[in-house]
Amino acid sequence: MTVSTFLAPRKRIRGRRAQTAAVALTAAAAAVAVAAGPAAANGDADSSGAKPTVVVVHGAFADASGWNGVVQRLQRDGYKVMAPANPLRGLAVDSAYIASVLKSIRGPIVLAGHSYGGAVISNAAAGNPQVKSLVFVSALMPDKWEKLADLSAKFAGSELNAALKPVPFPEADGGEGADLYIQPAKFHDVFAADVPSGTTAVMAATQRPINGAAFMDRSAAAAWKTIPSWALVATRDKAIAPDLERFEAKRADAHTVEVDSSHVAMMSHPDVVADLIRQAAGAGTPKEPSLATKAADALAATGAGALVLACLGALASVTVLAGAALVTAARRRRAAGGGRHVAR
Repeated sequence: MTVSTFLAPRKRIRGRRAQTAAVALTAAAAAVAVAAGPAAANGDADSSGAKPTVVVVHGAFADASGWNGVVQRLQRDGYKVMAPANPLRGLAVDSAYIASVLKSIRGPIVLAGHSYGGAVISNAAAGNPQVKSLVFVSALMPDKWEKLADLSAKFAGSELNAALKPVPFPEADGGEGADLYIQPAKFHDVFAADVPSGTTAVMAATQRPINGAAFMDRSAAAAWKTIPSWALVATRDKAIAPDLERFEAKRADAHTVEVDSSHVAMMSHPDVVADLIRQAAGAGTPKEPSLATKAADALAATGAGALVLACLGALASVTVLAGAALVTAARRRRAAGGGRHVAR
């Protein structure tokens, strides 16, 4: 037997080995792809199970620092929190500004609003699929086309109007507007009766006024109609009537808690408010997911374990096929060797 005759079977074996390895590696790649699922292919950030970003919006006569106690608690729990400044210039302007803040955020959002901030978030969230839940804290929750002044007057119990002090300011078009402040002497009793007087004295001095025209604005949207909502009713609220808060929460079919609190529950009861936001963060699901989404979530839920098992399975396939190829090669070598001995 010539040298070329001896090498021929080995060349064929090598070719088969290459084909076997290619098939096995292809199977391994396919198994890995199946285990990873669509989320890996598309770079879906939500598949990581990351917590939503919580955005808290203050209302009139206040600033974002009123949320400090709630923010601290949520941050300790690992939530990313934003507390943007509400311009307080008018419902359309304020809602557009907060909507622009929401668009800068990646991933799901829980949006909370206090007082007038409730009207702002209900407009700002409209049409934004990232907002998974709304939280209203002793807030205004207007229906679409409802005027804030009309909503505020539905129930008795508010002492806010009598405590206001208008301060004129020039409008850009040459007209005159009026900023509304709470009179410092009435700030504690009307706005924050369960907060220490020393704290409310500082709040009164640093309060941010609201353009009075905002209360004549009509709401352009009511996001609580399509986004799951949570509501806190402050039973000792003298700025917004507690009965109005109950009416709004019932109308919105919101998950509701009642707290023995003044208007600023996020300051006097930060644990309760933080817990309400946590509930909204864990349960907000605006729409039933599609079958494709459910399938993708099921694959993603298997996590690294499925990926490892798929890889091990593919590796085992490679090992078995390679072993079979080696056995076949050994037999052919012995057969070829026996043929040469007889020829001699």
